[in-house]
Amino acid sequence: MPEIRQPRRITADRRSLLVHGERIVAHQHAEGQLVYPASGVLGITTERGTWVAPANRVTWTPPGFEHCHQAYGHTDARMLKVPRALSATLPRQPAVFAVSPLLREALLALTGGRQFLPGARNRMRRVVIDELAGTPEQSLHLPEPSDGRLRAVTDVLHADPANRSTLTELGQAAGASERTLSRLFSTELGMSFHQWRTQLRIQHALVDLMNGCPVTDTALRCGWSNPTSFIDVFTAALGQTPGRYQAGLRRGGTRAG
Repeated sequence: MPEIRQPRRITADRRSLLVHGERIVAHQHAEGQLVYPASGVLGITTERGTWVAPANRVTWTPPGFEHCHQAYGHTDARMLKVPRALSATLPRQPAVFAVSPLLREALLALTGGRQFLPGARNRMRRVVIDELAGTPEQSLHLPEPSDGRLRAVTDVLHADPANRSTLTELGQAAGASERTLSRLFSTELGMSFHQWRTQLRIQHALVDLMNGCPVTDTALRCGWSNPTSFIDVFTAALGQTPGRYQAGLRRGGTRAG
């Protein structure tokens, strides 16, 4: 049974080793928080949906925003506090950013127990914030609906991401027309049905690859008709092929790029 961990108050930058399936229950912080999975995959869930970060992404949670975490695979989570004054330069909602080589090394140094000269830690923290402020979001965000008809559709796909039913077919079971559901995806979730299902499949693919599933099998398990289309979509979303991503996991962590 997955371990459930109670959150700690952020008093220092730190490293937290999480086992596969381990959850940190819903909580919030007075300060902002960056969490970088130096290895593994980390999910962050809020009332607005789920964000997923593999080892070339960092998650951002603003001050006072309730959230919980879940690890997929053995995850080396590096947790960095961000004072409220610095938090104002980052998004006002949870986000995921790509990790540049400079950002990665700064995050590892700040959370690795290294001793700093007076003032050096805060200067490096500002380097992290400056690097993020100039980095576009790379959001592997999956919003969740409140409308019951839309939730009936998304529940089916959560249970089986390889389900290839059309929106019309899914709507028949949910008691809503394809036109109504299409409008709800756009107005409530801010994306099309196709975009939402693709994000869902990518999130499942990240976990399958983490668990050692071959690329071809992952493609079929997550609903792609062939490995080539999966590779194209995954590369566009993650900035690297699934094979390269999985090879990085075997080496103990993936780098950005």
